[in-house]
Amino acid sequence: MIPLSRRAFATAAVASLLVGCAGHGPRQTTTTAHSGSTPPPSSASVNATHALGRSVPVRLQIPAVGVDTPVIRLGLAPDGTVQVPPVTAHDPAGWYGHSPTPGQVGPSVILGHATVGAYGDGVFRHLARLHRGDRIVARLENGTAAVFAVRAVRTVAKANFPVDDVYGDVNRPELRLITCGGPRTGHGYLDNVIVFAALSSTNP
Repeated sequence: MIPLSRRAFATAAVASLLVGCAGHGPRQTTTTAHSGSTPPPSSASVNATHALGRSVPVRLQIPAVGVDTPVIRLGLAPDGTVQVPPVTAHDPAGWYGHSPTPGQVGPSVILGHATVGAYGDGVFRHLARLHRGDRIVARLENGTAAVFAVRAVRTVAKANFPVDDVYGDVNRPELRLITCGGPRTGHGYLDNVIVFAALSSTNP
């Protein structure tokens, strides 16, 4: 896992997560539990020896919600917040380059828009419809694929973004998909939708 402090992760996560999805939610946290609430601890499941080496993701496929998108690399904006994918008609997902690559030990983080302004729906518009066990495939630059299974889907108020749950250290390869959701106001969405997934297999 690439070293990165939780403070840096928190800055990236909480401050203006996605363009077109901006807005501040209420103080309370709402959990949507397709598969239960907080995901179970990671320590008892997949041995870290099954982890892949570092290779940048180039494509993301989520068959259950019709996602098949290129993945671009995101860094930090000058103000210290995470960069976001461009607002375009065919918006890609974006991998946060200071997180592990998919398949490495630790939480790999991929962001996507729910809406893209005048262009309408974004690439992650149906993320909240995922259920436990749904398949997510991250295709990597080296030709391999990291295949993940959804463990939980949560909708949380932006004001109470669960930094430790999303960015905290884990001892196996995991994936976090993040977009906006919940009630919408004139300034954007009040909540974030977060998908928690764990590596289930690898394909050459």
